[in-house]
Amino acid sequence: MPQLEAIIGLEVHAQMNTKTKMFCGCDNDAFGKEPNVTVCPICMGHPGTLPVVNKSAVEKSVKASLAIGCAISPDCHFDRKHYFYPDLPSGFQISQYDFPLGKGGKVEYDLRDASGKKTGERICRITRLHMENDAGKLSHYGDKTLCDYNRAGTPLMEIVTEPDIRNSEEAVAFAQELRRILIAVDASEADMFKGMMRFDASISLREIGTEKLNPRSEIKNLNSFKSLEKALQYEEKRLRDSWEETGGPLKGNITVGWMDDAEKTRMLRDKEDAQDYRYFPEPDIPPLHFEAAEVEKIKQSLPQLPRALREEYVKLGLDEKQGIQIMDDTALRAMFDAVFKKTKDAKKTSGIVLTQLLGFLKADNKTIAEGPSIDAVLILVDAITSGSISGNAGKEVLETMVKTGKSPTDIIKEGGMQQISDDGALQKVVDAAIAANESSVTTFKAGKAAALGAIVGWIMKETKGQANPQKVNELLRKAIG
Repeated sequence: MPQLEAIIGLEVHAQMNTKTKMFCGCDNDAFGKEPNVTVCPICMGHPGTLPVVNKSAVEKSVKASLAIGCAISPDCHFDRKHYFYPDLPSGFQISQYDFPLGKGGKVEYDLRDASGKKTGERICRITRLHMENDAGKLSHYGDKTLCDYNRAGTPLMEIVTEPDIRNSEEAVAFAQELRRILIAVDASEADMFKGMMRFDASISLREIGTEKLNPRSEIKNLNSFKSLEKALQYEEKRLRDSWEETGGPLKGNITVGWMDDAEKTRMLRDKEDAQDYRYFPEPDIPPLHFEAAEVEKIKQSLPQLPRALREEYVKLGLDEKQGIQIMDDTALRAMFDAVFKKTKDAKKTSGIVLTQLLGFLKADNKTIAEGPSIDAVLILVDAITSGSISGNAGKEVLETMVKTGKSPTDIIKEGGMQQISDDGALQKVVDAAIAANESSVTTFKAGKAAALGAIVGWIMKETKGQANPQKVNELLRKAIG
């Protein structure tokens, strides 16, 4: 048995976050809606209807192409890709074949262990990025199949890689970094739960040291990072076993489907070639032309990409795992950035946002989007920073905000949490504390610094935690001398 290596390439389908579909004015958000309500004669392929290209989808595709290093083709056009399947009402898909929008890019990504520590760096070359519309959804019940065409016509980007990936770990790391990039440039929400990002993975084996690409197995419609990882692991083992039995690679390209429940693949068909789809230029849509100056303007407007931005968070003092955590959730990143801008302290911000807020949300089974607004958290931060309430009280207020949705101002007022910072009021309490804790005062004067803590504790108990502890310490030391 020769030493073999896996050769893996991905086709990534990402739904663009436009308001309407690719070639018509139907609502692009079909998730959770009744079947067949976001449809019209155009996306249902009725004869005589004419598609019109969604300008926003083209702009988002250009942004995504540039973000992954692709060159924008000055001239490109759409093609018809023919195949018959019940979820494709027109009998063809409007896609791009020989003149895609973007060509020749690359994505740099990191490999990490379970703790988030970087263990290696990789580069995956990008063959192309092209635009197309999605098909509908089929649901199978015994011998019956139901068709929901809400997704038909949804604008997609298909990103095709070179076969630069060597194992399932690299495939998942690449896919995760690509997802971050698409979200960062606002090309897609890439919400895996809503089916906004899906993968087709092609895998073959070859002897180490050779360059020949052998026939491959294409695994269709993987809709999560977990399924991508497990499907590649399973199919690699199956191909290795097959090589051992037959003495060589597959005889031809095949297409398999991944079954999540059984955690194995099943044979679907021989792999189609381009001629099977009978591509020809889409006659109803004029070619697209891009001016170099226009493309350069879009390129200059791109935000900082996730990999570089993540390193900046680490430089602020966060660990790598926290940096990844922030980059993988846009709502969390917006919250962290807003609080950090207010506090100018990454450690303090991390404590409030990543530890306290996320901890309370998890305990209440809520997402960051379902928790307090950024404005509400900033009001709370202001109250803590100004000394209106103590840090401990602030933690209690934040927990109540998560549970009830009330404003921090109301919670502070209703709970009587306003911190006492007035010197005159505090001096009276300090004088009473000294009179009531003579032994602790004597011990402190004898050099036992810890004795001061007992006096402070007495004051905090008497004021129900509302005394400003910093001022209490200052006034006590001054009074005791």
